[in-house]
Amino acid sequence: MSGNNLNKVAANWYTDCFRGRFQISETGNKFGPWMFALFWVTVLILLTLYFSGVLDAQRNPNQNLMVVPGENGEREVTLRRNRQGHYLATGMINGEPVEFLVDTGATLVAMPASIAKRLGLEKGIPSRSHTAGGVVRTWLVELDSVQLGPIKRTGVAATVVPDMPGEGVLLGMSFLRDLELSQRGDTLMIRP
Repeated sequence: MSGNNLNKVAANWYTDCFRGRFQISETGNKFGPWMFALFWVTVLILLTLYFSGVLDAQRNPNQNLMVVPGENGEREVTLRRNRQGHYLATGMINGEPVEFLVDTGATLVAMPASIAKRLGLEKGIPSRSHTAGGVVRTWLVELDSVQLGPIKRTGVAATVVPDMPGEGVLLGMSFLRDLELSQRGDTLMIRP
């Protein structure tokens, strides 16, 4: 096919697409505009799914934990800091997946009431906790198990904070106290 004929074919194709997009063609084809709209809706949905995954990976870069052998043969967890400067990680409470925010300033593991309900935890002993926002009512509970990668603790003290926003769990010192934490740059190593 010569270059001139190829240009005519491309021009005709473009014209046909343009007609199908904005008006009904002479043959009465009513599907052109709908097919074009369906195509762009599909593209937008796929882009939304892709970028929501990218943003979620930036928010929690530790969805798949990096576990490496430590000096004494014990396995250590290496966390990367997210864009906001926090260490988020996916872990388990009582065998159920949760998202942890490592918080060395929290005395206990702390969770919102919505997570406690999802985990089937009963309201424990009424208590009060000192937070950055002041003193709040809480309930003390004991978790059967808390796990971050290969590091697992049983009988972990925790608090349920009814008005705590979000769906994350603060991974406090009731879990971290016997662990060695070492920070280098944007990574945090946690080892037994």
